[in-house]
Amino acid sequence: MKVILVVGARPNYMKIAPVYFTLKSEQEFEPILIHTGQHYDNNLSEIFFNELGLPKPNIYLGVGSGMHGQQTARIMIEFEKVLFKENPDLVMVAGDVNSTIACALDSAKLHIPVAHLEAGLRSYDRQMPEEINRVLTDSISDILLTPSLDANENLKKEGITDDKIFFVGNAMIDSLRKYESLAEKSDVLDRLCLSKYKYGLITLHRPRNVDNKQNFEKIITTFEQIEKKIPLVFPIHPRSRKTIEKFSLKSRFDNMKNFILIEPVGYLDFLKLEKYAKLVLTDSGGIQEETTVFGVPCLTIRENTERPITISQGTNQLVGTDTQKIIKTTESILDGYCKRGTIPKFWDGKSAIRIVEVFKKCTNIRREKK
Repeated sequence: MKVILVVGARPNYMKIAPVYFTLKSEQEFEPILIHTGQHYDNNLSEIFFNELGLPKPNIYLGVGSGMHGQQTARIMIEFEKVLFKENPDLVMVAGDVNSTIACALDSAKLHIPVAHLEAGLRSYDRQMPEEINRVLTDSISDILLTPSLDANENLKKEGITDDKIFFVGNAMIDSLRKYESLAEKSDVLDRLCLSKYKYGLITLHRPRNVDNKQNFEKIITTFEQIEKKIPLVFPIHPRSRKTIEKFSLKSRFDNMKNFILIEPVGYLDFLKLEKYAKLVLTDSGGIQEETTVFGVPCLTIRENTERPITISQGTNQLVGTDTQKIIKTTESILDGYCKRGTIPKFWDGKSAIRIVEVFKKCTNIRREKK
């Protein structure tokens, strides 16, 4: 059974890697790794292949950046050629990036079954491009691999039948558990002169937060207050760096004496930074999940989340872009009033095994679809 695994953006690597290795260990599967090149910066792409031990992609599309329509179209044009050449039995896409919907759409139109890893997540905010990608990918996928039971319910509400929905857990946590001990060997805390549990970690890249000058300045104002109480480290996303330059905000970061602005770091360095942070301020989806597993307080700088289980069961709290709310919640954490959480079901490091078992049950899916 020839299975194409699509990666395009940084979060995809940690989800795809455990599935790739598990498929590779089974004689009846031939996994083919496709890198669309949606993220092409070394710190957002190549370093993850090196650190996760993934082989070089069988095929690299090299689509690069661009507007949503341009990027999606370029991926579709190039990936369609791959499908004609490889004629796979199954295509697995992950998450909610442009590579996800582009490759799913190509496959569906050529009657090649699609498996969507991380299916059923919903923020119900159609202003987020990721939400559009999620909903559309789920609607044309044949195998919906969900990370949590609330995702199952979301899919059922949208009319998707039970026979397509498979609760397999969170594949990204497979990578976290596999590489956690290796991350312990990272010297990133020493390099940045940080002590365990005595700093805050920031990630920020959502267009609504960094492309909107008013919102971005409100968030920076929050950082200016928090860094007076605890050091903050910010591995800056290329998108955020561009908007700092665009809005002439660099001086505000330079004036913060307790603020460490660094280039994006590798997976192992980031895991260690995340695990030993006093708190994490983020607008990322995956980090809400990882902090829940680590038991680290997470403040999500968004008005909604597609991962509500990290709130109902985990350590996550939504704080939006309200400066006072973020500061007040941070102060509460620094005073020792931390939200306690539990680890959701099947976030146990064994999701890839369950995913491959699903594929085994669906070995006839292409013949049946045709």
